[in-house]
Amino acid sequence: MSIFQILLPAFVASLILTGIHAYLGVHVVERGVIFVDLSLAQIAALGTTVAYLAGYDLHSDTAYLFSLGFTFLGAAIFAMSRSHSRKTRIPQEAIIGIVYAVSAAVAILVMSKATQETEHLKEMLVGNILSVSWMELLKTAVLYALVGFFHYLFRRRFLLISMNEAEAERQGLNIRFWDFLFYMSFGFVVTSSVAIAGVLLVFCFLIVPSVTAMLFTERLGPRLAIGWTMGAFVSALGVYLSYLWDLPTGATIVGTFGAGLLVVAGYRRAFRPAAAA
Repeated sequence: MSIFQILLPAFVASLILTGIHAYLGVHVVERGVIFVDLSLAQIAALGTTVAYLAGYDLHSDTAYLFSLGFTFLGAAIFAMSRSHSRKTRIPQEAIIGIVYAVSAAVAILVMSKATQETEHLKEMLVGNILSVSWMELLKTAVLYALVGFFHYLFRRRFLLISMNEAEAERQGLNIRFWDFLFYMSFGFVVTSSVAIAGVLLVFCFLIVPSVTAMLFTERLGPRLAIGWTMGAFVSALGVYLSYLWDLPTGATIVGTFGAGLLVVAGYRRAFRPAAAA
């Protein structure tokens, strides 16, 4: 097989992940729940770990259902914690962090009772995007398209709650209900993403393109365009470097995302000092 044939599925997977995560990243950043993706991804990984301990293959449909069920539970927790955090003055990010830490700890405890736990932990964290199949990519693309269509239908409500919660309440929107729908759709995305790319890479796809776009504009359209462009370019570079230097693909893309963000931030400070200030 040529280099192109080997790397193409991983690159296409990166494009698919960038497409949906750059959009969801706008909501996450505006809501100030930066680590919700990491937490949901860890919950999804915990579900897969439980399925693995129960004797199911990591990539089986049953393992996926386990993972999806756990993310729905996380969606309910985060939807309820938003209103609860306002009453108790406990930041929602603190609740998200607690859920992440507990999920990670329980996953480690569960894996301690299984064989080959070290390899499973590594795959859970950085994934194995280089081995993704075309059929898996097709299923993922269809699922993400459906989630994207769902968000398009209700975009006004989701964006209003993310960007102006006070106005959403004034208009009588049920914040907790729409939050649950948001996190539930998020759960579908994260469950599939973690299976392909791992926890760390999924987090980078969500946050880094959105943060990069915010360095230059506050308008939704340009933010999405910048995020998608940055995600596609960095993914292609990361996949190529992983092959060139014989490194784990997922971890290499994560490192490339970090380096890309530093380069963009440096450019903005050097050539747009007024905007940076």
